[in-house]
Amino acid sequence: MKTYNYDKSTEWFKRAVKAIPCGVYGHFSPAPYVPIDAYPFFSNRAQGARFWDVDGNEFIDYMCAYGPMVLGYAHPDVDAAFEAQWRQSDANSVASPCMIELAEMLIDMVPVAEWAFFARNGADVTNLSVMVARAATNRKKIIAIKGGYHGTTPWMQAPGHHGVIPEDHEHLIRIPWNDIAALKQVIADHGDDIAGFIATPYHHPVFADNALPADGYWQQVTELLHKNGSLVIVDDVRAGFRLHMGGSNEKYGFKPDLICFSKAIANGYALSALVGTEALRVDAAKVFHTGSFWFCAGSMAAAMACLKTLQEQRGPELMAALGKQLTDGIVEIAANHGYTMKVTGEMAMPYLRITDDDNVMLQQNWCGECTKRGAFFTSHHNWFLSTAHTEDDIKHTLDICDDAFKALKEQS
Repeated sequence: MKTYNYDKSTEWFKRAVKAIPCGVYGHFSPAPYVPIDAYPFFSNRAQGARFWDVDGNEFIDYMCAYGPMVLGYAHPDVDAAFEAQWRQSDANSVASPCMIELAEMLIDMVPVAEWAFFARNGADVTNLSVMVARAATNRKKIIAIKGGYHGTTPWMQAPGHHGVIPEDHEHLIRIPWNDIAALKQVIADHGDDIAGFIATPYHHPVFADNALPADGYWQQVTELLHKNGSLVIVDDVRAGFRLHMGGSNEKYGFKPDLICFSKAIANGYALSALVGTEALRVDAAKVFHTGSFWFCAGSMAAAMACLKTLQEQRGPELMAALGKQLTDGIVEIAANHGYTMKVTGEMAMPYLRITDDDNVMLQQNWCGECTKRGAFFTSHHNWFLSTAHTEDDIKHTLDICDDAFKALKEQS
């Protein structure tokens, strides 16, 4: 099977490093893409479940822009909704009625939601959720999960990152996932000053197996926090609308106080949302949190079209089925070549890891071999399915995976 080269992408990167710190920064940075010569870093076209890099190479995309693409790139209904609103008004000196319509849609769709607030990025609303929790409780401390990710505001980043100081974490307490005993201990030690607990609906760190909530975990978390007068915040930025249209908490059977959405909400148009219970309406109104582009109406129109289409397609069920078909096939092919592939997390956004070595090098090499053949995989992060992926895409991907395992054997 033919493998790709990235000559033009390399040329663009050489230009980028002269003009932009790191050349490409953040989660698109080359740093986690190993081996680096297996990956493109610039694309100029995308359609459906595919993108094409600047060298013209075609990829079936299993990162989906790290989550925002849920219906397929350039989805006609979503793009038409955005364009129609954009032509009328997008950024403006006053708010658009679209904001009200989208809020009403979320209130109808998400059982927890009795109001909605909109921003642009996931970190905007995870940060707001913590501010609301502190305002509502008049307390300082927030409990989070070790290895959990909620954005790049200093309190969210791991200690030791450049620009982050110890004081940024003064009132943040991290505990292991699925550890009720640790939560009880923190409440015993700091109960009177705990404003809230923030976590993703299931644990999806990078460079590590993902972990679902243990039976009864979230129910115990909610009971303990509420008994303590503290709030429960779900960071559903990555998983929201991929696991359940009512919020991922509905899949796991519990009711938080606040839910943070972004990524899949508008199929790639920049938007995030915080929804919450009636009891927090006044506190949310009192917290000042805003941005220059947070009222842009085009993304809100796109979100309504995206969510409507996801409902009609039964998107979460479809993505879970496609993910199971993909991962079952990869596990079988891996075994045929003498490898053990471990799959964790939810099938709409699975994490895969070859277990036959004690580091990630084997997985990195295999993902690189797949990418060079046209299936865009990363080794450090969970993947994503979309409703645009087809069974034919899965079949072709499995052929790529098989050829990549052959390449691993030849290298060993």
